Amino acid sequence: MTFFKLPIWLKANLVVLISSLLLTACDKGVLHPQGAVGVQNKELIIVTTALMLIVVIPVIVMALWFTYRYRADRPDADKDFDPQWSHNTWIEVLMWTIPIIIIAILAVITWKSTHALDPYKPLETTSDNPPLEIQVVAQNWKWLFIYPEQDIAVVNELYLPVDRPVSFKITSDTVMNSFFIPRLGSQIYAMSSMVTQLHLIANEPGVYNGLSANYSGPGFSDMKFLAHAVDKQGFDNWVSNIKAGDNKVLDTAVYEELSKPSENHAIEYFKSTQPDMFDYIVNQYSSDTKQQNQFVAPNEVNQRDNKNAVNKGLESDLKKDGEGSINPAAPSNKDDAQEADAQ
Repeated sequence: MTFFKLPIWLKANLVVLISSLLLTACDKGVLHPQGAVGVQNKELIIVTTALMLIVVIPVIVMALWFTYRYRADRPDADKDFDPQWSHNTWIEVLMWTIPIIIIAILAVITWKSTHALDPYKPLETTSDNPPLEIQVVAQNWKWLFIYPEQDIAVVNELYLPVDRPVSFKITSDTVMNSFFIPRLGSQIYAMSSMVTQLHLIANEPGVYNGLSANYSGPGFSDMKFLAHAVDKQGFDNWVSNIKAGDNKVLDTAVYEELSKPSENHAIEYFKSTQPDMFDYIVNQYSSDTKQQNQFVAPNEVNQRDNKNAVNKGLESDLKKDGEGSINPAAPSNKDDAQEADAQ
């Protein structure tokens, strides 16, 4: 008997079983986290999936059972046929009550987890283990990581000290992108002239895949990097090797060259960076920005919304035009004005 000749209910069960076995081989993603944030994400995925399966599994089972039980070629096909049937109170109660309860539970869980896993929320830390700040720039098609405390920068390689919280400040040099290290936790978007934040931690040494999770052009598929979680000594040695090597200094001229589109860009190190390099990248498209990533007072955002500014602008325009200038659209004399009013 071939697979296609098996009963439909048996084929469905086999497909589910094979899919489950294949998924067990996926040990490099969000279901195998190596950090506290990733663990909370995994727990949330499992809990919400289990709650939804309370509805999904019975529906699948009933769909298969009804298909078999009420098939047209069964011997007693006409026995239970009731052409006037249209309503059953118990079925209606079950159909609506159970999903409503599950949705209410999911709403509570989602509300709590949304605040607990807020990417802008700093992780708990101590004074002797302050968070490491890393500034991230999404380019076409590579990642630039700036370590302001260590005064270095790296392209397409990331090093993190184990058990030390990391505060990412993320922006984009071009189109919108998304920064994601699946085994460490949440992802967040990178947008030009804006700064988003993400707080993660690696609790186990290892090498984790990082990637772009938002399509951004032809080089998107190779916009990947490796995140190395190492002990403090290993991290310090890595920083020292970059500073001691024959590497460039990342200034505005070097950055302009680096920002040109490139695919499969090799790992590149910079032994030092120009002061406020990240601020320069964020503000390069908006030179009059008052403060990056913060709200500006309404009267400073758009002067056209300020009545005084409008009046001053009109007065300035009148002075430029001159008091004796003639407006072709205006009536030329009193008769013309009266004629215009009559119309």
